[in-house]
Amino acid sequence: MSKSDSRNSIGNWCLLIVLTAVVTGALFAFRLPAVFLLGPMVSGLTLAARGTKFSLPSPLVAFCQGIIGVMIAGGMPLTVFAEIAKDGFLFIGLVLSVVALSFGIGWLLAKYQVLPGTTAIWGSSPGAASAMVLMAEAAGADFRLVAFMQYLRVLMVAATASLIARFVLGQTGQMPPPEPWFPPIDPLNLILTLAIATSGPILSRLFRRPSINMLAPIVIGIACHAAGLVTITLPMWLLASAYMLFGWNVGFRFTRDIVIHALKALPTLFLSILTLIALCGLLAVAVSHLFHIDLLTAYLATSPGGADSVAIIAASSPVDKPFVLAMQMARFISVLFLGPVFSRFVAAQFDRRTAR
Repeated sequence: MSKSDSRNSIGNWCLLIVLTAVVTGALFAFRLPAVFLLGPMVSGLTLAARGTKFSLPSPLVAFCQGIIGVMIAGGMPLTVFAEIAKDGFLFIGLVLSVVALSFGIGWLLAKYQVLPGTTAIWGSSPGAASAMVLMAEAAGADFRLVAFMQYLRVLMVAATASLIARFVLGQTGQMPPPEPWFPPIDPLNLILTLAIATSGPILSRLFRRPSINMLAPIVIGIACHAAGLVTITLPMWLLASAYMLFGWNVGFRFTRDIVIHALKALPTLFLSILTLIALCGLLAVAVSHLFHIDLLTAYLATSPGGADSVAIIAASSPVDKPFVLAMQMARFISVLFLGPVFSRFVAAQFDRRTAR
């Protein structure tokens, strides 16, 4: 690299950092969910679409994926499993219903060629958005379009759930106070947490399966937490840094052509997400009536994705929080197993049609 190229590269990174700070700050001012991931992703996308080249070291990206996996494990309360066992048939029915509705929307998007088959399925999958993007990349889907669709749904679901909680159902709960950036931490728990996060990239290299970057920390984190071996410790500065790097990495992969394609598909994607939200809302009304569960609890439990933002809304509203969190986590786990199977099935089906 010549000196002029080096200066240009440093200038590009400075521009990226400034743009990220501005975009993230604007999103934070509107109290949107996942701002520390969305802001960097939008900033990286904006500059990459203009032809600016960026790259991050692969081991660093894999470690960030591991951190996100540990975060998911730490956010899964141990009461989830007791709650699922208590209302097993209801959980199975609701989880499969929301998954079927989501995959059905994805299948229609693929059928009418709005998005390619596997991309449509992963983009419609109801779960943690960052996890779905990682799984989509491992499955060979266009994870850039998956990210676009997933985070569009995160924003729409969060906005809809907030409106219903505050206006339709008369709840006016306040947002919980923000987490401190530099809280007192237990050094041993932090080291063990980082070790669990690192297990993903190591096992991924051994087995040559990219999805293990995140799946291994989830499984190991839940097991260690349940056994009382570790308290998952992720200070805000570490989690926000991992979100930022992961968001940048997704944004960097966009090109001008991908952005144009995503914007052309935006009206259809917007309508498909609204349809999914409406169908899940009708499901919540039925569940509330048949099982005598309050409507807001039923709605938050069946909301299609955005588990983190739904958890924040649940924390500030008088709902059955264990039920809501257990339903969201049970659906997330089911998608991790059903998503690859269904995406391969849809891909094979549409490949056969193309071959004809």
